[in-house]
Amino acid sequence: MEQKTQTYSQRRQTQSMQTQQAILDAALQLCQAQPFDKVSVRDICRKAGITTGAFYHHFSKKDDLLTQGFSSLDSYMEQALAGHMHEPPLRRLSLALESYVQFMEQLGWQLAARYYQMRLSSFSSSAPPAKRFTRQVLIECLQDAQKEGILSADIVPEWVADFLYRHYRGVVIDWILAQGSYPLQEKLEQEYQFFVKIFHTCTASGSSSTT
Repeated sequence: MEQKTQTYSQRRQTQSMQTQQAILDAALQLCQAQPFDKVSVRDICRKAGITTGAFYHHFSKKDDLLTQGFSSLDSYMEQALAGHMHEPPLRRLSLALESYVQFMEQLGWQLAARYYQMRLSSFSSSAPPAKRFTRQVLIECLQDAQKEGILSADIVPEWVADFLYRHYRGVVIDWILAQGSYPLQEKLEQEYQFFVKIFHTCTASGSSSTT
């Protein structure tokens, strides 16, 4: 009896997650055609093929879609890096940053702008940066790079991970202010290559100073 109840519970949980994802997908599709503020809950429900009651079972208000949509960044990156965790550290770091950019480009600059407006106006709580997959994977890549001598031993991986995250987020905000007028992927790829040069320069400098 207990096993049947657990199986039913798991099935309901899966259905709930699928409905929630359908709502987020519908909202994203609609927001690619018009601003978030002009998309109604009814529009989203119609697109997702659900009732408004089902919507409010998962989200208390429309703005919750922004928070939930951006919180999926970590799961998006986790899926993108699946099967690549044993590759060289700089390759993993590149993949992590690429997936971050792809996530933002899929959202589009207008939806990303609406999210940051909401965050600045409400200072709503979110997962602490220290616990997020995005930050942890950056740290692990940098730690492995340090072990391989790619990153200087006197540089703190946690600090570099936070620096990279802040910088990339800053570029995304600049992209928003420019109303998406330049390709985000190309811009951040150029800056990643610049960071890699700095890593090698710092390591070479550290090695020469000890000889």
